[in-house]
Amino acid sequence: MSELPLAAAVSGLGVVDPARAVIAATDEGFTRGRAAFETLRVYSGRPFRLEEHLARLAGSADRLGLPEPDPGVLRELVDAALEAAGTGDVGLRIYWTPGAPGAGPTAIVLVSPIPGWIEDARARGQQLVSLVFPARSVPWLLPGTKSVSYATHVAAEAEARRRGADDAVLVDVDGTVLEGTVTNIWWREGDTLLTPELELGILAGETRAALLGLAQEEGFAVETGAFPLDRLLAAEEVFTSSSVREVMPVVAVDGRAFASRRAAEAMLRALRRLAAA
Repeated sequence: MSELPLAAAVSGLGVVDPARAVIAATDEGFTRGRAAFETLRVYSGRPFRLEEHLARLAGSADRLGLPEPDPGVLRELVDAALEAAGTGDVGLRIYWTPGAPGAGPTAIVLVSPIPGWIEDARARGQQLVSLVFPARSVPWLLPGTKSVSYATHVAAEAEARRRGADDAVLVDVDGTVLEGTVTNIWWREGDTLLTPELELGILAGETRAALLGLAQEEGFAVETGAFPLDRLLAAEEVFTSSSVREVMPVVAVDGRAFASRRAAEAMLRALRRLAAA
């Protein structure tokens, strides 16, 4: 979502010019990365799992020591931004920052086009490389928090591309699989889907949560836990999940090829049916 947004709305201002600066230079969301955000997909004008995303935003704000956001205000900003954008399938991003000192927190909602590269990547499948990334295993490391302090994740993606891959799968120093740079990671063993447990400090992805509820309907059992990278590499199929990218098949991890897309295709169809319901 790096293109110029289609529309933007800001607390206290309403709909604004998307190119307009609204973050104060003294806002710690800018100066120190102490701000929370959520990204979700909008299907035919309807935000998918908006309430769940707002709840997760509140949790991130609490862990960052920010005031609790008012979900009613955020919903109004979302509605205003979507109306101003005037389009159906888009990406939605909600920011919650401390604001300028003494001014109170700021909420910003951006509506952006779905990046065109996503469907091309889905068609060919993505290649991943594993990178060591220490787990957020203690509270002060902000486990499960979606903050704007994303520099290390951007660096991980850049390193993956330097190595000839599309993205990275992050692995703890002991070899435990964690997550992607902006995704949750899944793999299939027979009719069982495996994905790392939240206790590892990974982000509780809302698309991950939706897939956990849909898996049984599609004939898959699900196992969550702390799994070594070797187990992923021995799987029959690998895919990732995220709000905007949805379900993305993976064709290789560390050079180990995966040909099957059976679960990825089934779960993508189920996710889109749920979003359209």
